[in-house]
Amino acid sequence: MKQESGRSMVEMMGVLAIMGVITVVAIAGINSAMNMQKHQTVNDEVLQMVTQVRSIFSEYDDYSNINNSTIFGAIGMSNQNPYGGTYEISVNPSNARQFIISITGLSKSDCEYFITKGWEGSVGYEMSGRTQSGAAGDCNASGNQNVVRITYGE
Repeated sequence: MKQESGRSMVEMMGVLAIMGVITVVAIAGINSAMNMQKHQTVNDEVLQMVTQVRSIFSEYDDYSNINNSTIFGAIGMSNQNPYGGTYEISVNPSNARQFIISITGLSKSDCEYFITKGWEGSVGYEMSGRTQSGAAGDCNASGNQNVVRITYGE
């Protein structure tokens, strides 16, 4: 009799199951890394906006001349954020010595992340002795329609 060699169906199913588990773990890791990258990108872009707005308006006593439609051209960046929403820069209606950066188009989990993150240099963060985040917003909008607002200035 000839001796047959090869793999049985059970062995092949075992290999496929192991490959499936590895794939699921890899996809979850990639998704997590991509989300962390988006968070870091937003943080970097907000810091860039704050620095540029403060630089442009350093000779003025207030930010009342902020015009969202032209400010992004002046600072040399797009108003699009990594979540498919936009950044908006506006003067605080109750205090012209402050400006607000809004981040739109956020999911609930991303909105909650940015509301709890400590925004260095923001009015709320500095006035709380660096114990509160400095951001505000409502994370209960449907879909990806949540907005986070961060106030900067004096």
